[in-house]
Amino acid sequence: MPSTLTHLECSRPGCGTTVPYAQPQNLCPVCRAPLLARYDLDTARRTLTRNALRTRERSMWRYQEVMPAVTPVTLGEGVTPLVHARRLGEQLGLERLLIKDEGQNPTQSFKARGMTAAISMAKELGIKKVAVPSAGNAAGALAAYAARAGMEAHIFMPSDTPRANIVECQQTGANVTLIDGLITDCGKIVAERKEAEGWFDVSTLKEPYRVEGKKTMGYELGEQLNWELPDVILYPTGGGTGLIGMWKAFDEMQQMGWIGNKRPRMISVQSSGCAPVVRAFENGERFAAEFENAETVASGLRVPKAIGDFLILDALRASNGTAVAVSDEELIKAVGEIGALTGIFCAPEGAACLPALRTLIKDGFVNNGETVVIFNTGSGVKYLEAFSD
Repeated sequence: MPSTLTHLECSRPGCGTTVPYAQPQNLCPVCRAPLLARYDLDTARRTLTRNALRTRERSMWRYQEVMPAVTPVTLGEGVTPLVHARRLGEQLGLERLLIKDEGQNPTQSFKARGMTAAISMAKELGIKKVAVPSAGNAAGALAAYAARAGMEAHIFMPSDTPRANIVECQQTGANVTLIDGLITDCGKIVAERKEAEGWFDVSTLKEPYRVEGKKTMGYELGEQLNWELPDVILYPTGGGTGLIGMWKAFDEMQQMGWIGNKRPRMISVQSSGCAPVVRAFENGERFAAEFENAETVASGLRVPKAIGDFLILDALRASNGTAVAVSDEELIKAVGEIGALTGIFCAPEGAACLPALRTLIKDGFVNNGETVVIFNTGSGVKYLEAFSD
């Protein structure tokens, strides 16, 4: 079925700027905030029904009417397992603890969702060269989907990025540059060179369609839970696109009549070595200041300044959620704990949700009888250096 995409709209309340989707776009031309895709949901709901999904392809592109591209550049991403973690739940005193295992996507992380959407739309718009700063998994996904689309991929990563990500990008044809610095330093290089080099910047939320791919995690949760959203979602947060995307998906689902106004309490989980969202949430701030000297073994959480910070914080507060920071020691230990009790080899980012959940249970924020979903955003196979003695 065709997409019902109508336009792009500035995400910053009070701006209201809209721009056409039929030409390449990065940030809002007025206030430089992220742009979000908008759809004709009245038209979409005519063919995109809960019953119609029963016979559609088993990929995230089953939600075609509320996706941006007409012809997907796909490797079969999405529809990842929602695993009932019974043994782990028993240890925690939770009967309904579920893990959404995004490590089973192509390129072994949830980044595949965002990049299939971004590259699909870029191809329709005639873009030939793309560039991205990345802490690892986004780079691997971009390289794979750019290769599938026949595009040039230019990737800038910190030199201490897990080696699996570097090799993955090299072996799928990308041009890889390693930088002594953080992802923010890599982003500055892309911004400085993109005009001269003819690159389209697909950085997190500087490009409007990666969030559309990530929002399918929210649609899938609804579908897998028979349209009853969970009580709590714990989400490891670097750039936060997945959390923002799911929050957007819940709104679209309600507008199409699939769900009511109940929302999960959204929990942002970060490393104490890089916790700008946690700090801003605790201080009651609308925006998150850059986190100085950011350092964590969970490379996907090492994002000192998220461009969508206000969207993350808005979702946390609107949902009566919260933000929790955990130590690197805790999150690495949690990888083994989750693995031994569920069989899932989590990425350190996803594993960070376990010590965060323990804190929330101790504080009475999460209780038995509630349905709790942990997002494992990638496979631990990508982080073998993190587990060396």
